[in-house]
Amino acid sequence: MSRENKKDCMNCLHYDMMEGKKIIQRMFILHRLRKENNMRKNIQVKVKVPQFTVITGLTYAQRNSWFGHTMQDLKMDLIYPEDKERKYPCIVWICGGAWLQMDRSAHLAYLSELARKGFTVASLQYRTSNETPFPGPLEDVKAGIRYLRAHAGRFHIDPEKIGVMGESAGGYLTCMAALAMDPSFDVGENLEYSSSVQAACPWYPPTDFRGFPYDSAEQCAAAPESLLLGKNVMRHAGEALKCCPVSFVTPEAPPFLIIHGKNDHTVPFAQSELLYEKLEKAGCDATLLAIEGADHADLHFFQKEIWEEIEDFFLKSLGDAR
Repeated sequence: MSRENKKDCMNCLHYDMMEGKKIIQRMFILHRLRKENNMRKNIQVKVKVPQFTVITGLTYAQRNSWFGHTMQDLKMDLIYPEDKERKYPCIVWICGGAWLQMDRSAHLAYLSELARKGFTVASLQYRTSNETPFPGPLEDVKAGIRYLRAHAGRFHIDPEKIGVMGESAGGYLTCMAALAMDPSFDVGENLEYSSSVQAACPWYPPTDFRGFPYDSAEQCAAAPESLLLGKNVMRHAGEALKCCPVSFVTPEAPPFLIIHGKNDHTVPFAQSELLYEKLEKAGCDATLLAIEGADHADLHFFQKEIWEEIEDFFLKSLGDAR
């Protein structure tokens, strides 16, 4: 090996040794820092939130199915606190889906936050317009409310503090559950219990089917509203109005928080304005929360600010657990 090559090898070896030394130093420093951050820590925690029970697929009613030869179970999902010493206000959730489809479990993650705030929460299944026309879906919702009252003790519910909330088609049913108090809508089980509610929070609800922009009677025939009623809304406008929330407003209506996006391309914002104006004229407690830039059922409705408004509304209208 030449003198120059030997010199290069020595330089490389020296460099490697220096780099190795730096690595060892860095490892030592990291080990020392980790050791300095180690600790044993004792804390005391006050239990403020009780254990919650989640029940899915709880049957609350049965309805005739398959040409009257079989029975269909109607189910609910329930979240309630395991605190037997107190009674909690209850919020009933009604899913949307144009009355054509629904999934009662779709928003359980969000609804569980209401349970953490001190509410029992029930999410109801109801029959769609594929299964039954109006008033079938409303009858189902009212049956669910009666079931909750009938089993209030089991689920730690205050039967005098039940609110209802829903989106779109579920918002319509929310309005109707709160406003339509004709006894003919109460059918099925637990009829000795009331289906009334003490607060209502509809999201972007259809409130007057005549206010939708149908291009023609033929187009209207296939619209969700017509399928719900089993009749063409344009050709039977008077009968359609009799099935709309705006026709059921009275001074006895419970408090309302109506939430609607101002950029809704599915259910016009004017639908909520119509209901709000009717409630205001009747002297009812009503608030219209208009969300700038929000479209139908978009993510605006699942932001912290909106849920704080909802929580405040139900706490004000229903009160705390007792």
